[in-house]
Amino acid sequence: MSRSERSPLLLAGLLATAGVAHFATPRPFDALVPRALPGSPRAWTYGSGAVELALAAGIAAPRTRAVAAKAAAAFFVGVFPANVQMAVDWRHRPAPLRTAALARLPLQLPLVLWARGVARNGEGRS
Repeated sequence: MSRSERSPLLLAGLLATAGVAHFATPRPFDALVPRALPGSPRAWTYGSGAVELALAAGIAAPRTRAVAAKAAAAFFVGVFPANVQMAVDWRHRPAPLRTAALARLPLQLPLVLWARGVARNGEGRS
């Protein structure tokens, strides 16, 4: 299997792992939900986990890969405010945690670019 064939499966695996984590251990994710969002944080945690699982399934299937990868890129942009919220909330935590929260911010860009690349490579395939 070539690197370009593995890339979508790795992205799908990342999304699936994150999606499962939202259901298996929701509490840490609840804390990341921006307070400005209506409703309960747990509903947003479960909702985003379900979206991640759906995106993973869509990317894993060649017929839906391109559209699912485009949606994943948009999703990564959409959850960026949660990463900002985490960085703000963790600004007084010990240095390793504060560093981890800040490191998440620039890591969102490679995820968006990865998803866009998978979308571009998946177009026209069935």
